[in-house]
Amino acid sequence: MKPFSILTALLVVAALYLLVFEREAVVAFARDGAPPEATADEAVLQDAAAAAVPVVAMRSQAQSIDSAVLVRGRTEAARQVDVRAETSGKITSEPLRKGAFVDEGEVLCRLDPGTREVALAEAAARLTEARATRPEAEARLAEAEARLREAEINQNAASKLSEGGFASQTRVASSEAAVESARAAVQSAKSGLQSVSAQVQSAEAAVAAAETELERLAIHAPFAGLLESDTAELGELMQPGGLCATVIRLDPIKLVGFVPETEVDRVEVGARAQARLASGREVAGTVTFLSRSADPDTRTFRVEVEAENAALSIRDGQTAEIVIQADGRSAHLLPQSALTLNDEGDLGVRLVRDGVARFAPVSILRDTTRGAWVAGLEDAVSVIVVGQEFVTDGVPVQASFREARP
Repeated sequence: MKPFSILTALLVVAALYLLVFEREAVVAFARDGAPPEATADEAVLQDAAAAAVPVVAMRSQAQSIDSAVLVRGRTEAARQVDVRAETSGKITSEPLRKGAFVDEGEVLCRLDPGTREVALAEAAARLTEARATRPEAEARLAEAEARLREAEINQNAASKLSEGGFASQTRVASSEAAVESARAAVQSAKSGLQSVSAQVQSAEAAVAAAETELERLAIHAPFAGLLESDTAELGELMQPGGLCATVIRLDPIKLVGFVPETEVDRVEVGARAQARLASGREVAGTVTFLSRSADPDTRTFRVEVEAENAALSIRDGQTAEIVIQADGRSAHLLPQSALTLNDEGDLGVRLVRDGVARFAPVSILRDTTRGAWVAGLEDAVSVIVVGQEFVTDGVPVQASFREARP
């Protein structure tokens, strides 16, 4: 059986070679061998039939599909913070273990107050003392102002009596000196009152500082979340800036990817997005951020998608393949086997037009299990799906059509 199979294959190859590369010689031979009684129209039909290459084609109608931008990235916690101490002291609270859920404002670490309460009491006493001296300073100012008014009245009277000859110049000069002395006393009383006010403000600041130091002894969770690390151990000596705990928030979860500059104009904030994690889980969300500045090394733009994670089952740092919805485009769904290359290396398909084969370039929008969505064709086309590799532009074809897969 093998010699017959090889002979059949050689005959098929020879026939295809004659039909494709020696078409004109075959047509000429067919014309020379035509019976003399055949008419001219019959000869033309016979020539065309003899030269046409049999192919299988399908009729395709363009459809509107949702185009998408595919990026690869990772999951990221919505919020993460290292909670650190603002003052020094020894830890007096039992540690909370990593993985525990904490509420906003919950105490994570508590420090030994030491002498801070005594410092607060001392500052409060100084404040009371400073406030107690204020009435006395105000009374001194009022007394000095009253004496100034009295001196001004005496000066006025002495001046009028001197004009009528009833008072001496010595009395006038004495009244003027008394006025200046009273004015100096007023200024001194005002300075004393300002000094008391400054002492009160200083004492109030000392009280506020002491109270703030006491408040810093309790380190609170800034938001509700999970502990990514144990809190500081009981008895540990904390210094300003020392780490108490790390808190992360996973609901909602962020999906972070990097869009190439060729696709960035197709992504918009608010667009719907879907992601497939490395574990196979799928999650849906919305684009909440698109960077305006490209990464200087990769020339890509950071995009963030926010998705629900109420069960906290999605973790920080998982690999994700993110598909972001973009504007719809007109496309044809064709079998991947229908795609071919022309002599210049352009990707495209062979079409049946007016009984001959024509090459049409296409661009692939999306690959699916049913075929490839391609753009660049007219709304209605006849695409060669079998035999496209054996024809070139202008070669007559005899197409038999098959139904497109639903």
